[in-house]
Amino acid sequence: MMDTAKADRVANGDGFIAALDQSGGSTPKALRLYGIDESAYSSEDEMFARIHEMRCRIMTAPDFTSEKILGAILFERTMRDTVEGESVPSYLWQKRGIVPFLKIDKGLEDKADGVQVMKPMPGLDALLQEAKGLGVFGTKERSVIHEADATGIRNVVAQQFEVARTVCAAGLVPIIEPEVDINSATKAEAEDILKEEILKELNSLKPEDYVMLKLTIPSNDCLYVELAEHPNVLRVVALSGGYTTDDACMRLSRNDLMIASFSRALTEGLTAQMSDEEFNAALKSNIDKIFDASKA
Repeated sequence: MMDTAKADRVANGDGFIAALDQSGGSTPKALRLYGIDESAYSSEDEMFARIHEMRCRIMTAPDFTSEKILGAILFERTMRDTVEGESVPSYLWQKRGIVPFLKIDKGLEDKADGVQVMKPMPGLDALLQEAKGLGVFGTKERSVIHEADATGIRNVVAQQFEVARTVCAAGLVPIIEPEVDINSATKAEAEDILKEEILKELNSLKPEDYVMLKLTIPSNDCLYVELAEHPNVLRVVALSGGYTTDDACMRLSRNDLMIASFSRALTEGLTAQMSDEEFNAALKSNIDKIFDASKA
């Protein structure tokens, strides 16, 4: 069964979803932006240790609380790690009032039909049960749409909902993320096709199966209001997709019933070299901007 206390918080609370789920492929770039280059670590374990230090610094910051943050998306290794001596999912929910989610996709296949579908997810059932046992509320799984190709978009959405049904059956809530590339020459057209394909799949869900949607901020404002109002949708959240924090927040503020789930925009300007005072002030500024845009 879905955790009703966490579901109520996610569906009805003010705030946004923080994305702390950089995986192996994106971690070096995230660390470089944080002021740590490849010379600072010599193995994958050391690399993940450095990114965990960054995440812990964020999670324990004074303003990383339920006052403005509804949930946090975690990488698999982060879910199994600790912060201040407590498991990360437990710390987030019990100490911060923040609902934990888990990134479950294993990356993307090569581009075909203008899209990249997700790679296979071996061991998914066992991972979902482990996550639920650790207090995780939901999952996140990402595909990418590069072009307004109807066949490709249909394939992306069909795969996403196939995985979503497995997640729902495990008693968790999936965040379905079919990202549309912000640099696509046919972005608006792709989003129109995407909306219709998502609606078809939503209408085929069981009444008791709830999902969330994580979507690129659309070119046409309020395009996804109909999706947000669907009875099977707990929340529609927006990814920053490479926009700067200010640009992403400006675009988001024009979209009703859509809140943020930003990763790069959340950590913009944060560096390992900052004092705690500087770091906390910069993070607070980002949190405030993202919260205000989500509430607008």
